[in-house]
Amino acid sequence: MVMPLLVSIVDDDESVRESLPDLIKEFGFAVLAFASAQEFLTSSSLPRTHCLILDVAMPGMSGPELQKELIRRGYRIPIIFITAHGDAREQAHLLSSGAVECLLKPFSEAQLLKALSAALPFDQA
Repeated sequence: MVMPLLVSIVDDDESVRESLPDLIKEFGFAVLAFASAQEFLTSSSLPRTHCLILDVAMPGMSGPELQKELIRRGYRIPIIFITAHGDAREQAHLLSSGAVECLLKPFSEAQLLKALSAALPFDQA
């Protein structure tokens, strides 16, 4: 049996951490949610994560700061940023920094599926 790919969510918004995993599980992935960048960095899930859905603005370490820390540590995890406060310039900057996608909250199921398709090999899901 093939294990489903792990998608980790890092968002300080509890409602996102509660609702988004259900949707991603419907797409056939395993999902874990974390309330902070630090919580994710210290978890045993870090090396098993195939894709990271990451809030841009969080207390403590921001999403872009976590992205830089992961690169510094040698992790090349595809990142889909999500933000409630994005503008076109910020989105362009995040994409040029290596993100797969930057979705504005609230985003549609179709937008999320398209971003996950770009980040992950769906035939293994």
